[in-house]
Amino acid sequence: MTDAAIQRALPQAQPESQPESRPKPRPKPRPKAPWQVWRDASGRLSALRIAVLVLLFVPWAIATYDFNFNPAAVGARPLNNVIHRTGYWALIFLMMALAVTPLRRIGRFNQLADVRRMIGVGAFAYAACHILLFIADQMFDLWKVASEIALRLYLTIGFTALIGLTALAITSTDGMVRRLGGKRWQRLHNAIYGIGLLALIHYFQQTKADVAVPTFAAGLFGWMMGYRLLIKFRQTRGEPPAWMLLALSFAVAALTFIAEAIGIGIVFNVSPFRVLQTALDFDDLAMIRPGWLVLGAGLIVVAVDVVRARFGRRRKAARAIAA
Repeated sequence: MTDAAIQRALPQAQPESQPESRPKPRPKPRPKAPWQVWRDASGRLSALRIAVLVLLFVPWAIATYDFNFNPAAVGARPLNNVIHRTGYWALIFLMMALAVTPLRRIGRFNQLADVRRMIGVGAFAYAACHILLFIADQMFDLWKVASEIALRLYLTIGFTALIGLTALAITSTDGMVRRLGGKRWQRLHNAIYGIGLLALIHYFQQTKADVAVPTFAAGLFGWMMGYRLLIKFRQTRGEPPAWMLLALSFAVAALTFIAEAIGIGIVFNVSPFRVLQTALDFDDLAMIRPGWLVLGAGLIVVAVDVVRARFGRRRKAARAIAA
């Protein structure tokens, strides 16, 4: 028998079967530690959280730079300047936390809800710095600080708002939400509306001359409260139509004009009608009245609602065609 015949007679070795290629499982995200605020609830890095975290530190970084390297920006009383800055940014971040709900709903951007508590805690941190720097300005004389808070109405109101913010910051963790229960936690955190009002009153009272910025902030606060009332009293659970948001914007802007005119009339003993006449003076854009700014902000929100609603309808139509 030839070698070729022997090879044909022998059983041929079968090639080993190759194991089936399976997709590698995605690595599970690491559990999120309580201090890892840059990660979302699932433990993944969140670009939105990182951006908000950077934003929260920007005012403090600017104040630190000015305090150390730009004396002209902080004036003759640097500590007093930083006190006012921290109070101002506490109010700004408080207003931003209140703005999350309307922006999330109108902009169809539900991810904003993930950073609402972070912004609220940031507002508390700046408010806490505000009172601590005030104590330092009083040479750490706690008796004097307590008497000033008790005797000066604007300090009493501001300190009351700080106590409310402290309670909300302490209960802002997921553990406190579970401990209190969803409904009780929500009722407690609804106090943010009253705290925002107290913070605005404090801001108005400590502003000496130009109240344009506090008036603008109050107008935005009024718009956000009006929006929440629209949501609460509508019979349907959907988003209010654009015409309602437009009407709300005009109504709040008109109230801002009227309230500003009455306030200036009382303080400076002039006719509110004379103040209202200056609303149409556009010679100096730096002096534009807060009512116009409130109206402009409202119109921007209406435009966002129209664009997002139209985009949403197009996406639904595309899905229907694809199906």
